[in-house]
Amino acid sequence: MKRSFCLFVLCAVLCFASSAGAQEWKPPTSMKKLPNGLTVVVSEDHSAPTFGICVSYRIGFRLEPEGRTGFAHLFEHMMFEGTPNSPKGVFDRVIESGGGTNNGDTRYDFTEYIETAPVSALDPLLWLEADRMKTLDFSTKNLENQRNVVEEEVRVNVMNQPYGFFFAIDLPGKAFDTYPNAHNFYGDFKDLNAARIEDVQKFYEQYYSPNNAVMAIVGDVNPNEVYEKVEKYFAGIPSRPTPPRPTMEEKPQTAERREIETDKLAKVPALAIGYRMPPPRSSSSLAAAVTGELLHNGQASRLYQALVKEKQVALSVDGGVNWPLGNPFEYNGPTLMVSFIVYPPKVTEDQLLAAYDATIRELSAKGPSQQDLDRVVTKMRSDSYGQLEIPITRASALSHAVLFTGSFESVFNMPDELTKVTPDQVREFAAKYLVSTNRTIINRVPVPASPDAGKSGGAQ
Repeated sequence: MKRSFCLFVLCAVLCFASSAGAQEWKPPTSMKKLPNGLTVVVSEDHSAPTFGICVSYRIGFRLEPEGRTGFAHLFEHMMFEGTPNSPKGVFDRVIESGGGTNNGDTRYDFTEYIETAPVSALDPLLWLEADRMKTLDFSTKNLENQRNVVEEEVRVNVMNQPYGFFFAIDLPGKAFDTYPNAHNFYGDFKDLNAARIEDVQKFYEQYYSPNNAVMAIVGDVNPNEVYEKVEKYFAGIPSRPTPPRPTMEEKPQTAERREIETDKLAKVPALAIGYRMPPPRSSSSLAAAVTGELLHNGQASRLYQALVKEKQVALSVDGGVNWPLGNPFEYNGPTLMVSFIVYPPKVTEDQLLAAYDATIRELSAKGPSQQDLDRVVTKMRSDSYGQLEIPITRASALSHAVLFTGSFESVFNMPDELTKVTPDQVREFAAKYLVSTNRTIINRVPVPASPDAGKSGGAQ
């Protein structure tokens, strides 16, 4: 009974997806730009008396200056250290006292700050965001505190973890050749330790200006009232010159790149494969996103079925376009389709690659079936609409889209654009981009056990 019901629901969903592909869901959304350059997007959602805010700044990992690796991430932490008007802890107390939450994160092309709270907290939150856009508490104590936090984060997430995030840090460093795309986004300790408070203040003045930011507000709000409040709190903040965007273009890759790394913490080997992707918002980028999901999304994906279930040459498969530090639609420069595969010690790298390449060749030669494509596109559309229903995640998507393109329309158009991707487009994309001359491979293998490992006795 339960299985039949699930099958019925799945069929209904797939039929709806194919028959309703032209439908569009677009809540009332508008945009306004203040004289100081701050762009504000407001999207209404009256389903609950709450709202979400996202303030995105056009500074991410790949935009940080040379010699300042890790600065974008470090500064994300600095933004929570307080200001002369609202010392450290005030921001959190104001939000959490009303049942709200806040966070921040750094990606390749932006740093964002997000909050959600009851509508009664809108004025206090706008005041707090404007306050830290004006200035911060630039003190050596705050810098040392957050530098230590970031360095500890590197130790925990990279240095003391099996595989050490190598598929996100080492792989781009081998796949790309320019500093913006290839450097360690977490930051080298020498760069972090060399930072002075003057450097931090200069970084803030260059990148944390209203003309380098987009604010999106989604929820139970009146747009005209929101614009009035934003002008009240933000209009007095002056715009400032921002550094020119660095050159990110990469010369075409002409040969496969392969590396071997050792890992003292890993028990079994792992492979990271990265294919260079087409430019964002190009004619092939939607096909790239769908192909990434076909290959990697869950246990029904082609790679999982082929490598883990059928040929049993892998233990797990993860990956996708712009993975793991973003989604397939939010990048503004060169990126990779990544496959991260953990495999048994009894399997050789060549055996795993042979099975992997056979899966890719089949997709390049035949493309997916329409049924397989519909399944993946339905899942992608469902995920997208699910995110857009939540004020804070809709605010995030709107803010990023405007930051990259100056328009929010793609956020609402993308789910229906996915339905236009055809099996032939997937096949053509795979045949063009998923080729050995366009990829980089890192084989991460455990450090061999010493001859004396496991022996007991003797002098200690």
